[in-house]
Amino acid sequence: MHGLIFRTVETFISDSFGHDTWSKALVMGDVPVTSFEAMLTYDAALLDRVLSGCATILNRPREHVLEDIGTYLVTHQTHAAIRRLMRFGGQDFVELLHSLDELPGRTRLAVPGLLLPGIAVTEHRPHHFSIRCDGGPLGFGHVLVGLLRAMADDYGTLAMVDHIGAKDGSEILQVTVIDAEFADDRGFSLAPQNAATAS
Repeated sequence: MHGLIFRTVETFISDSFGHDTWSKALVMGDVPVTSFEAMLTYDAALLDRVLSGCATILNRPREHVLEDIGTYLVTHQTHAAIRRLMRFGGQDFVELLHSLDELPGRTRLAVPGLLLPGIAVTEHRPHHFSIRCDGGPLGFGHVLVGLLRAMADDYGTLAMVDHIGAKDGSEILQVTVIDAEFADDRGFSLAPQNAATAS
């Protein structure tokens, strides 16, 4: 499994709760490393142990930890490039939802070798969507829940995003857009923030 997945969990825990908490999570999960390198590959079975250790030390359900990771990926300045990648998906939140099936391909262009689950989006009626995540590590759907909730806030959209279960290796999300203009859009520039400030 791509090391960037493990590294993301590590930076989330370290940035949010401190390096000592990360070290304790590794002990709890009986993980035989102290840190992960983003561009290396690791045994996929380690991910379950890492997440179990994190959930135990934080005293939270694993699903909540995964959702928090998704939110962290959009909101933490360290990962500003991920927010830009998501904003490429559309001018508003609904357009972003319609473009999610392209996300695995866009991610591979940015990080060759990083394979995300396939994503299929269905709009059952206006502003009511289901999203199916196929393949990949089970739990990715919860990361996507946190990510989409954060992106809805970023676009100024009031939306309900819920994980409604898993079946036959697929995870299903349900998204309802309540108010597309609930708050001000936080804006988007193609240039990184520090470059825009310098200019």
